[in-house]
Amino acid sequence: MNSFGRTDQSLKYLRLLSQQFPTQQSVFTEIINLQAILNLPKGTEHFMSDLHGEYEAFLHILNNCSGVVREHVDDIFGDTLAEEEKADLCTLIYYPHEKLELAHHMHLDSPSWYKTTLDRLLVVTRSLSSRYTRSKVRKAIPHDYAYIIDELLHTHPDENNYRVRYHERIIDSIFETDAGEDFICSLSDLIKRLVIDHLHLVGDIFDRGGGASKIMDRLSSYHSFDIQWGNHDLLWMGAAAGQPACIVTVLRNNLRYGNYEILENDYGISLRELVAFAERTYRPVPEGVSGLATTLTPLMKAVNVLLFKLEGQIIMRHACFDMHDRLLLERIDLEAGAVRLADGRDYALATCDFPTFDPERPYELSEDEQHIVDRLVAEFTTADHLHRHVNILYSHGSMYLAHNRNLLFHGCVPMNEDGTFSSMNCLGTWRSGRDYLDFCDEIARRAWRTHDQDALDWMWYLWIGMKSPASGRLVKTFERTYIDDPSCWQEPMDPYFELTRDEGACDAIMAEFGLASGTGHIINGHTPVHTSEGEQPIRAHGRLLVIDGGFCSAYHPKTGIAGYTLISSSRGCRLKAHQAFESVEAVLARNADIVSETDRFDVAERRRMVSDTDTGVQIREQIADLRALLEAYRTGVLEERL
Repeated sequence: MNSFGRTDQSLKYLRLLSQQFPTQQSVFTEIINLQAILNLPKGTEHFMSDLHGEYEAFLHILNNCSGVVREHVDDIFGDTLAEEEKADLCTLIYYPHEKLELAHHMHLDSPSWYKTTLDRLLVVTRSLSSRYTRSKVRKAIPHDYAYIIDELLHTHPDENNYRVRYHERIIDSIFETDAGEDFICSLSDLIKRLVIDHLHLVGDIFDRGGGASKIMDRLSSYHSFDIQWGNHDLLWMGAAAGQPACIVTVLRNNLRYGNYEILENDYGISLRELVAFAERTYRPVPEGVSGLATTLTPLMKAVNVLLFKLEGQIIMRHACFDMHDRLLLERIDLEAGAVRLADGRDYALATCDFPTFDPERPYELSEDEQHIVDRLVAEFTTADHLHRHVNILYSHGSMYLAHNRNLLFHGCVPMNEDGTFSSMNCLGTWRSGRDYLDFCDEIARRAWRTHDQDALDWMWYLWIGMKSPASGRLVKTFERTYIDDPSCWQEPMDPYFELTRDEGACDAIMAEFGLASGTGHIINGHTPVHTSEGEQPIRAHGRLLVIDGGFCSAYHPKTGIAGYTLISSSRGCRLKAHQAFESVEAVLARNADIVSETDRFDVAERRRMVSDTDTGVQIREQIADLRALLEAYRTGVLEERL
């Protein structure tokens, strides 16, 4: 310690800080600015999960901000605009380029239409920008029009209306220079940027729908977001890192849902050798068959056998996965046309077409199969577009996130029936609770960084394992592929999913992650909420929020809706249940917005401010550092640089 009670390390830090704030005046100014920010309303957070490649629905909800844009337009204009005028304005904000083009074709784009439209957009933008500092708004404004928009947002009548006339002249100049359309698009983008301060995606961007690549492209330019990895995301991450079983599972999932395009067109992954191998090796579907046999085309047969062989190799390498009862190829009796499951019963197989299967070495790939796998690994590990997207998953993602008193993760925290946290052997060390999820996060990053076999095999386990926090269920792919008897398809779930219907278990989980019970929420996706059957997304008296409402069209009949958005604003929380999205064309032609029903809960007794958030904690720490710098200037420990 020196004579002023500061360590050499703290002085080094203050010297670095002084480079940014070289005078007492600059420190005063920043402290005042930060104190003011603490007293602004907190930014609005939107939470979505289980997008499963439904790009158009995701994009529309991103554009209409889960219906919040329409709410603001209604609040701002009330009865001063007709319903059709408000709907037109909203559609313009959602899809400005497309709406302007439509207006041009319909000859609606007169000078007065442009002027009226721009005036209305400015009214909306002024209202939304009032909750932020001018500095933050400036950073959000599209660069090309930063000065002009900043000027127009701060119009205040003066005694002689000089300021108003000045702004009117700016608007006239915008149209005189043919910049009107571009300016309208920029304002529309700014409005959407101001409505959603931050986006949380609670897992499963990939698989089922064909638009995951487009979703990732859109996220690459989005202003502020994070991702909590779902098991389908981890599967693609493992595939991109070169894990063969993950690669074949990705193929199987996308072939099953008819999504060749994402593999070949979006990511440039060729399936030609695999298709040729399948067609010369396996028999086509016989005429007159029914049940699962109708789905077992030569290509699916080839992929299934590759998958179960590769999975078997992983299970035998890792006794810690405790999955030896999933080694089912060795239980096949081709002569009897049956397989014996762990319950001791024999079940008829939907096909006996296993030409590469050797009962003596059931998990060994044939020479042709090994060649196919090697080619697929090379395709996935050199797919540049895919790797850009996986880099986004890693740079913006994690297994879980503790943020603003909420705990976000996709699936579960593995638990025992008695409510204690379940332990898992993690490469020789037993871990549970938060420690286990931290290990899962670390091993996923290691797989991408080093590509060692242990880490890659863990990526497969995180996709499918009973004790994986991203899965949490006993997945029965083999039974659902080869056995027509649905009684063996049931997939037991981790006790977490039942225990967390009680607030005591939720409180224990929050405490495990260092969060106070009763002040925030656990936010999950992963398990679709069957609202059509009366199931509720808000559980354990609000402690747990399950926001998988079924964006994937295949789930709409089960869930009765087409996705949820959770919205957390300064006034509290609400859950938006969305109806199915029709199309962009329908929105443009007849303003056919997504209909959303709102469930308000956790209503704030007072508005939640920035000071109540994690950002507020960071700002208070910055203020404390600045006060220390100010004291160093005042006492002469550091000299101002005027």
